[in-house]
Amino acid sequence: MKKNSFSAVTKFIFMAIILLFSENVIAQYQTAPQSRNPFWEKVQFGGGLGLSFGSGYTDISIAPSAIYNVNSYLAVGLGLQGSYVSSKGYYDSAIYGASILTFINPIPQIQLSINLNESYVNNHYEAYYGQNGYTDQFWNTALFLGAGYRTGNVTVGLSYNVLYDENDNVYGDALTPFVRAYF
Repeated sequence: MKKNSFSAVTKFIFMAIILLFSENVIAQYQTAPQSRNPFWEKVQFGGGLGLSFGSGYTDISIAPSAIYNVNSYLAVGLGLQGSYVSSKGYYDSAIYGASILTFINPIPQIQLSINLNESYVNNHYEAYYGQNGYTDQFWNTALFLGAGYRTGNVTVGLSYNVLYDENDNVYGDALTPFVRAYF
């Protein structure tokens, strides 16, 4: 009797190994690479993230975007942005908007950029120096022209807002450094 029970266990293990192996082969056959849509092969996702904290100061920003590589010299895309800045006892600001992006690569290491940005700005100022606090809400349009050094998926450079107005209470300066990454 013991010989039969040992034989049944051996047969069971042998059958289990065969089933597991054949299931693995079938799964590999079924997951053969399928052709992707050519459009999505040229799309890259990326953007920026910023965090700054200090004594009573907070600055948080996020700017996701997607670009379509028309060819090795030109990419176009869309982006979103959102930011919150607060200086305790003075002001807080919430900004959100959208961008139209164009990147031109005359050579692989140089990237020129055009970024048209439309943002809704909500600034709230606390009472200070005897004046009452107030809220300032408006739309702001910015047109950034930039140039940067590109290595792999990352570009580092400077952009200039040609529509900059020092009275608009959005950007501290017309010249802005940037770091971009797309994957």
